[in-house]
Amino acid sequence: MSDTVNRQILLIEKPTGKLGLEHFKMVNGSIPEPKDGEALVRTRYISLDAANRAWMHGATYRAAVEANTVMAGGSIAEVIASKAPSLAPGDLVFGDTGWQDYAAVPAKHLNKMPKMEPMTHLLSVYGIAGLTAYFGLLHVGRPKEGETVVVSAAAGSVGSIVGQIAKIKGCNVIGIAGGKEKCKWLTSELGFDAAVDYKDGATFKALRAAAPKGIDVYFDNVGGEILEACLALMNNRGRIACCGAISQYDGVPSAHGPRGVPGLLVVKRLVMQGFIVMDFMDQSATALADLQSWVASGKLKVQEDVIEGIENTPKALIGLLAGENRGKRMVRV
Repeated sequence: MSDTVNRQILLIEKPTGKLGLEHFKMVNGSIPEPKDGEALVRTRYISLDAANRAWMHGATYRAAVEANTVMAGGSIAEVIASKAPSLAPGDLVFGDTGWQDYAAVPAKHLNKMPKMEPMTHLLSVYGIAGLTAYFGLLHVGRPKEGETVVVSAAAGSVGSIVGQIAKIKGCNVIGIAGGKEKCKWLTSELGFDAAVDYKDGATFKALRAAAPKGIDVYFDNVGGEILEACLALMNNRGRIACCGAISQYDGVPSAHGPRGVPGLLVVKRLVMQGFIVMDFMDQSATALADLQSWVASGKLKVQEDVIEGIENTPKALIGLLAGENRGKRMVRV
């Protein structure tokens, strides 16, 4: 990484279909000067998330990413210079730096992070992925011991942690993932009770066989047809935690599914709730204490997928959307 050049990856065109390498361009920019209240940070690890793709469609819980701007994204970064009393050179922070070597960011938009090895854990199990899994499952899904919990995109950064926390809480856990290898990994390495390969095409049948007593909690990362299949198998007073809709993000959003929702919600008295992790940040200390103790005791295994080089960030995001990753994907700048 040069000390005089700021490599930046721009989104040069908003995709109308699937995201491709042609939608990005790497340029050399200048290193910004921090203004009062800002810190100059150097990006260390860029977080890759399906939500990166959703931001290109339009405003979500953040402003849309516009064409010909630095691609937005969160990262772990190191403070190089600070014009804010709360931050000093050498501090580690998490914030929306975008896909670039250096960024000047208001200190109020940066979260100071503890120094730890490996630093990557600050983006995975102790970062947005781990906290999303923790709060979405425990505060929205509210599983009880002995209940059946199903999680989609179960081999991904959030899903792989959701399933393991559900096991720690004494639940029967079924993961839905793409491909035999991922399914085998969930049951043999992460301790899931069963795994369903949605690429087999008979998702509903396989789910019904894996969950003969029905589903009490469904943690939804994908939406679409898989949500529809799970809805039909929900038990009375079941809870659905809606975390994302990966199936709708890349390419032309499908109009499909889930059908029959209002009737099922009423008849089965289901609770279906969307959430974002920012809603729970005032309780993050408790969550982190739990996550750290589970990792230390070996109950929670951390899987990370680290790609080398900022120039590979577009390809890494495209791969993530295609389901290439196992665990949390990030780019070491």
